[in-house]
Amino acid sequence: MTNYDIVKKLIGEINPVGETNTDEIRFKNLQNMALLVEHLLHDINKVSYDNIKREELSIKKAALFAQKFLTSQGIS
Repeated sequence: MTNYDIVKKLIGEINPVGETNTDEIRFKNLQNMALLVEHLLHDINKVSYDNIKREELSIKKAALFAQKFLTSQGIS
């Protein structure tokens, strides 16, 4: 089981189906998923921002990876 599978199982379905009670639950799940993504993106951005000028190879590698990921997602 991947981290993605675990998160999906913990948060639950997010896609609405057209039934009010089910969609209310799924909307709350969607809000929780969005909040999680916001926090994760913040963490990834922090790795890039805090470390991009560092000289240590392993730190620079992480910063460049984070920066490239954010750019590829149209975030940074």
